[in-house]
Amino acid sequence: MTKPGRVKILSPVMDPAHCRVAFAAASILLRYPDESLLEDLPLVVGATAGLSSITSSQFAALTDHLASRCLLDLQSEYVATFDLKRRCCLYLSYYLNGDTRRRGMALWQFQEAFRLAGFHVLGGELPDFIPALLELAATEGRETAIELLQQHRAGIRVLLAALDDLSSPYATVVRAIDSF
Repeated sequence: MTKPGRVKILSPVMDPAHCRVAFAAASILLRYPDESLLEDLPLVVGATAGLSSITSSQFAALTDHLASRCLLDLQSEYVATFDLKRRCCLYLSYYLNGDTRRRGMALWQFQEAFRLAGFHVLGGELPDFIPALLELAATEGRETAIELLQQHRAGIRVLLAALDDLSSPYATVVRAIDSF
């Protein structure tokens, strides 16, 4: 049930439990690859296999890619994609505000949303980091995170277009979250 004045953005074909699985899996897969990601990859594959066939295949494209490369190559690819290209930024407030003073207020709004949901971002990440929002969307803070993702959908679409231009395997998971 949605509250008055709110737009329902969950996929009509995916129930909330499946959305939580998809958000959690996307959060894991869009983070910097490390040993724990490779260890958890079979769990992600198993969890996403139960999603709709389209969503499952979107996740499988990236999980297959991650499983087929060595860790050093995955890390180099991740840095080249997300850290060295402005259009592939994983920080949503950057798309609306760039590196301006307005971004500070936007970051405060993200931080406040996490606080109100009873969470905070660990590991020194900024609160507008897409994987952090996806993790929040997979928890009790789901509604807050979904609203933030919806408000910044234009940034997600810029990211998706840039990943498509690069033929990046990460595009499939960003496309999946953009469809919710």
